Amino acid sequence: MKIGITGGSGFIGGHTIEAAIKRGHEVVVLDRRTQSIDPVYRPDPDEFPYQTLLGSVTDDVAVRELGAHVDGIIHLAACLGTQETIKYPIPAAETNLFGGLNFLETVAQYGIAGCYIGVGNHWMQNTYSITKTMIERFVQMYNNDRGTHVNIVRAMNAYGPRQSVAPPFGPAKVRKIMPSFVCRALTGHPIELYGGGTQVSDMVYVADVADVLVRMLEQSAQKQVAPPVEVGPQSGPDVRGVADMVRAMASAYTGLAPVEHVDLPMRPGETVGDIVRADAKSLWPAGKTHQDLLPFVEGAEITVDWYFRNWLPKWKATQVAIAAPVAELSDPAKPWRPELPIEEQFG
Repeated sequence: MKIGITGGSGFIGGHTIEAAIKRGHEVVVLDRRTQSIDPVYRPDPDEFPYQTLLGSVTDDVAVRELGAHVDGIIHLAACLGTQETIKYPIPAAETNLFGGLNFLETVAQYGIAGCYIGVGNHWMQNTYSITKTMIERFVQMYNNDRGTHVNIVRAMNAYGPRQSVAPPFGPAKVRKIMPSFVCRALTGHPIELYGGGTQVSDMVYVADVADVLVRMLEQSAQKQVAPPVEVGPQSGPDVRGVADMVRAMASAYTGLAPVEHVDLPMRPGETVGDIVRADAKSLWPAGKTHQDLLPFVEGAEITVDWYFRNWLPKWKATQVAIAAPVAELSDPAKPWRPELPIEEQFG
């Protein structure tokens, strides 16, 4: 198949490119940027060659142009963020809703296969979860009434090598669990835990998510539509347990004592003690079980090793300003402003 991937320059997108090519497919990426800012965050173009169309998923012409040249589309492009999108929900709503509808209109027009990535916390009341889940309902409508064959894959908390890093350690606009924990632990800074880290958010290795996405698109191409497939382990640690594992692994790499925890108030859009856990039985349409997923201890080791070898030397070389107190860096009253240099925000 020739597979179109929206959002291919993102974290999951890059790994999905690799998974598709490994399974013998050609790849065409639609993204508003041609590549990740730093080459270290994207697939090796020599090992994983693909075509790129420059365009936004909010542009129906661009999405239809992609659809005209492929046999199926995996729709990943979205505006991410939990607390980041609550105060300003309109950009996320425009991208996630109109982008999702443009994807569905395209697969309906050309009669091609589709796969949509949902979220594990689809029941939460925050902009990201709400908008992503609204498109899930549209998927069901299009499948029932427009003749489409689109499968839904709900990824739990994907992690792994090449996930972008948020301030003060990198330029990403959204703070994700593993990059935040690993970068802090490797640089000797306390790990921040919202709500004390009592919530459970199933951690799933990104390559496993990518493999399931491609497999479910292949099912769509065979006109096979399953209930939403949830990718995540059958059990796993709470967020504090994830932090403890990361701090121990980072200490082994750096030779420093394990860093401490810092407990912060729960961020908006989530509740203390939330449990986001996959239904492992739902994996069967992809020909997999939870036993086929990489165990977290192994994935965490691979991830810490990647940041130690690839991210940490670059960070040290650039001398990023990180001298602000932890409380100041975490103050929700002082959100990151991407238009300002890090030194002006936190220095």
